[in-house]
Amino acid sequence: MRAPAPAYSPNDGVIDTAERALGGKVLSSLEAVNEVSFTVDRASLVETMTLLRDTPGLEYQQLMEIAGVDYPDRADRFEVVYCLLSLTRNHRIRVHVQADDEKPVPSVTGIWPVAGWLEREVYDMYGVLFSGNPDLRRILTDYGFRGHPQRKDFPLSGFVELRYSEEAKRVVYEPVKLAQDFRTFDFTSPWEGAEYVLPGDEKAKLPEAKGAPTPLKADEIVKADAAQTPAGAAKAPSEPYGKTTDKTSQTGAGEPHPGNKADSKPADPDVVPTPGKGQNQ
Repeated sequence: MRAPAPAYSPNDGVIDTAERALGGKVLSSLEAVNEVSFTVDRASLVETMTLLRDTPGLEYQQLMEIAGVDYPDRADRFEVVYCLLSLTRNHRIRVHVQADDEKPVPSVTGIWPVAGWLEREVYDMYGVLFSGNPDLRRILTDYGFRGHPQRKDFPLSGFVELRYSEEAKRVVYEPVKLAQDFRTFDFTSPWEGAEYVLPGDEKAKLPEAKGAPTPLKADEIVKADAAQTPAGAAKAPSEPYGKTTDKTSQTGAGEPHPGNKADSKPADPDVVPTPGKGQNQ
């Protein structure tokens, strides 16, 4: 059973046919992952698109999308990508044009009117100019927006922020002011915890009391106790479990068995010792 996805025509002979039709307008061609792409001369873009639409064997009648790419390290840092579809041949190609933020790219609105909106989007996001576009305005960002958001050097916080002013009774634009510095984030799992220690978190590593849960190891706990113990303080000897005190001074209690003495009086005069308990009959 065949897959339900639509099948497209193979790429056999597409590059040769396009290079014969376009001649020197093609700067480079590439076939990778079952896709064909051409890099063409910017000045002859309109003529190139007309030939790709009208040449028999090519017949790419429909413009599907225009996308932008930013390569900041290149002289012509931007690349405008046109995605074309041939309805008669059921085939797709991509046409690439290199540009910068000063040299305009010829508009193809005379061939495909839908390019007007697509070129406005590339201009808004990247700042690429299109000569011949009858209405080259921003289309996604607000009026008065500074910069182009899809550029790789555009800050994530932007340059300006807007809010509604009760004094001016309108939306006002103000320079971005960060309430606090950006913290240094890492990619550590939140269950494992961050490697850096924030101010005050160093206290959380010490156990609250003997036997309290702590992430420290046994030798680290001993070192922590030694650091907190005064230098002149005597260390209490370790005693085995079940050891009882032999002297009342160790417990802070009074004399043992006060009821056995004849002259002993209860602390509360209303309390009378019960005969037979604590006294010899």
